[in-house]
Amino acid sequence: MGLLTIAAVVGGGAGAVAAAPFVLGAIGFTSAGIAAGTIASNMMAAAAVANGGGVAAGGLVAGLQAAGAAGLSGTATAAVASAGGTLAGLVAVLI
Repeated sequence: MGLLTIAAVVGGGAGAVAAAPFVLGAIGFTSAGIAAGTIASNMMAAAAVANGGGVAAGGLVAGLQAAGAAGLSGTATAAVASAGGTLAGLVAVLI
């Protein structure tokens, strides 16, 4: 593994963690709740239809809203960093 790939993995992981709160807010998962007319509200509506009128606790929408409201947990931070690092590393290898 070259230095460029290592730098990409580290930078991609750190960048993904730094960007996550902004991305969550931009798609509608805010500290005040799910914003109307956003991707988040569409996800919530679809989840409610699929679950007979409610959003399942522990599901994707609930987890994203929790992260949007309170920030990423340690586990979520690790997952986001891992995904960002992996994606950046793959791009660096392909270049």
